[in-house]
Amino acid sequence: MEKDADGFYTPATAAPVEDTKEAKETKETELEKVADKKDAPADDTDLVQSTFDVEVTLADQQGDPNSPLYSVKTFEELGLNPDLLKGVYVMGFSKPSKIQERALPLLLADPPQNLIGQSQSGTGKTAAFVLTMLSRIDFTKNKTQALCLAPSRELARQIMSVVVAMGKFTPVTTEYAIKEHLPKGASRITAHIVVGTPGTMTDLIRRKVLDVSEVKVFVLDEADNMLDSDGLGEQTLRVKNMLPRSHPVQIVLFSATFPDHVRSFANNFAPKANKIELQKNEISVDNIRQFYLDCRSEEHKYEVLVSIYTVLTIGQSIIFCQHRHTADRIGQRMTAEGHKVASLHGAKDASERDAIIDRFREGREKVLITTNVIARGIDVMQVNMVVNYDLPLLNERDNWGNKEDARPDIETYIHRIGRTGRFGRKGISVNFVHNKQTWDQMQEIEKATGKQIIRVETDSVDVMEETLKKHLK
Repeated sequence: MEKDADGFYTPATAAPVEDTKEAKETKETELEKVADKKDAPADDTDLVQSTFDVEVTLADQQGDPNSPLYSVKTFEELGLNPDLLKGVYVMGFSKPSKIQERALPLLLADPPQNLIGQSQSGTGKTAAFVLTMLSRIDFTKNKTQALCLAPSRELARQIMSVVVAMGKFTPVTTEYAIKEHLPKGASRITAHIVVGTPGTMTDLIRRKVLDVSEVKVFVLDEADNMLDSDGLGEQTLRVKNMLPRSHPVQIVLFSATFPDHVRSFANNFAPKANKIELQKNEISVDNIRQFYLDCRSEEHKYEVLVSIYTVLTIGQSIIFCQHRHTADRIGQRMTAEGHKVASLHGAKDASERDAIIDRFREGREKVLITTNVIARGIDVMQVNMVVNYDLPLLNERDNWGNKEDARPDIETYIHRIGRTGRFGRKGISVNFVHNKQTWDQMQEIEKATGKQIIRVETDSVDVMEETLKKHLK
């Protein structure tokens, strides 16, 4: 591919889009390759109606797809505790989403059965597994009965907010298993539901601070990331191996993506599981318009980013970088130039991370520059723009140290752009391309997702703003 006179990588004709199908955490504060969605309720309940079809595979061959319990159209049909039903309605859910109507009867059936669930971002997965945990609790026992693992503290805190909101009218007790959160000197955790990250959860169980002898439900959110051998798989497996053997523990795995190499491990991790899956070509969210900005160099990338600052602040925006130092560098530079931005990554201390994400949720920060630490699961309804300042990569160098051969991380890309367009809302994603390597990586993403990524001119600020603003309305 040749550069044009202005130094841009631009094809003579748009590349055809094919309709194809589609890490190890040692220190939690250093987790950057982490996780889609914390599926908070929609403000408009019509937005939880999903249009895509799901494929349901019943592990129990006696299961009858024609049974009235195969799917439900109302929450009342589930036979929930009235106090729990009240919490569901107060959260704004009037009827189950597609994933919920299929998953909840399977999740709540007795005897409990394992489930592996895959559904697009913004479709109600969190509510489904939180409702399951709350439904299994015996509130007369002051014992931990449900564990939920997430790949980052940000996601763990978000899940907990759903537990607390949905369990508002029940006597449920909760506790975190995340770094730097437990009260000093705490000797025992007896909360009904414990939500946390695998390293801290492992440590608490090993030190007998957390007694798991009564645990009935074990949930993994962003399960593909949690089971990946290059990610958190080892510590997640340790937690599972410490669970009681005296009685069955229901294992629930949810994610928006399940790469083939993780899927077989998931089947072993949650044996004889019922499965709810999307076809691979359905995992990219249709209501997110994808664009790319054709830049001349790394420095030009920064100049273009600054020039669209007013577009970034129309709603709220997340700018993803591959490295912490990049997030800090462009954050500090933009701040020095008078632009209001925040920077978040795994190297910041826990209290600072919590404060930054809370300000962003509350809308006090409009632009968040970050790494993959919030690429998965984080749900902020006002986010209508995601910027891939750096495209996500599977690995940066091959066995010979050749950086040019780095492959794009398709799953992380899908999770990243899924931070916008939540619950059917409009959103846009913008990729920065500045050389042949990044052009080729973007072409591979386009081919894998089967969705066109549209070029936006970068030699005119007015044209850039007009093009992007048009799709944010």
